[in-house]
Amino acid sequence: MPSRNTWLDQAKGLACLLIICHHLAFYGPMSDVVKPMATGLMDWLFEYARMAVQVFLVLGGYLAAAGLAPQGLTRHSQLLPLLGKRFVRLVLPFAAALALTILVTELVRNLGFEHSSMSAPPTWSQLLAHLFLLQGVGGWESLSAGVWYVAIDFQLYALAALWVWTSHRLLHAPLGGTAAQSTVRSGFPLTLVQIGVLLLTMASLWDWNLDSDLDNWAIYFFGAYGLGMMAWWAAHCEHPMGRWWWGAAMLVLGAVALWLEWRTRIALALVTALVLALAGSVHWSARVRNFHCAPLEQLGQMSYSIFLIHFGICLLVNAVWHLLWPDSLLLNALGLLVAVALSVAAGHLLYQGVENRSSANWLELLRWQAGTMGVGAAVALNLI
Repeated sequence: MPSRNTWLDQAKGLACLLIICHHLAFYGPMSDVVKPMATGLMDWLFEYARMAVQVFLVLGGYLAAAGLAPQGLTRHSQLLPLLGKRFVRLVLPFAAALALTILVTELVRNLGFEHSSMSAPPTWSQLLAHLFLLQGVGGWESLSAGVWYVAIDFQLYALAALWVWTSHRLLHAPLGGTAAQSTVRSGFPLTLVQIGVLLLTMASLWDWNLDSDLDNWAIYFFGAYGLGMMAWWAAHCEHPMGRWWWGAAMLVLGAVALWLEWRTRIALALVTALVLALAGSVHWSARVRNFHCAPLEQLGQMSYSIFLIHFGICLLVNAVWHLLWPDSLLLNALGLLVAVALSVAAGHLLYQGVENRSSANWLELLRWQAGTMGVGAAVALNLI
């Protein structure tokens, strides 16, 4: 896996802020008070800021290609350890954030705050489904905003890893063996891994993504994820013409998808992927190349933790502000800023205390999952 990319972290930081603002505009009630004074801004955040998720999907595919098959060659011969490591990395901070969200929800409920964004007290099956990322496919109500993305991220990575592993098996060669290399040297421009990703991306963009009933499954989102994987191969292609070939392939896939049905989210994913793929071929000024916003970069590094925990923090601020200053325009506008700042601060604590710890393993994950189940039990027994 390559070292951290400053530009990617800054992009993730900006996208993370947009997601927080979208949820604040979507759920209220602070945004309901502010909206008459800033209707255009609130409508834009409500309708378009959520599309920042497409940036995360494309970047997820970009980094998956970097880790699984950086040159389009099979890099991993064992599937289960790979998926296990990914599951632990995703679910450990998720379990911690979910426990906090459940606690906050019950706290504000006991304070007399009720809102449509609040979930009912969790059931045992609902909690277990969340902790194993099955809530969407099983039809359980989400306990926090955006948790669908965690499950989809794991599904997408698992699908890509499964294809890389299958390609390795089909090539009948040891890891890094001659059969894998011969796929490239035979004169054919694509490897088996790349062919499979291209076909999956095409099927998703041209068919699966048109059916909203599939939005709990990875195949619905693989179009954006696959474009990200293709962007990595384009950006790191040894031959300049290969980079433009990949760019043309991505452009055709995206153009046909948008011709079949215009989807602004797919247009954004396509533009993001093309920028990642072709930016290295453009001569940028020194000012652009060296642009560095440290706070935004730090946000990008912590974006997953911030994303996980922000809903609980925003719910708490909404509840306190609604109970104390339900009609004050100025104070509710200030409350929106406070919610964003506290979300970032809480995300920093989650990142430092849980996500970024080197000791993450299955035992620690089970402890956090047990703790989350314990919080759910306390709620069910009316102890909170």
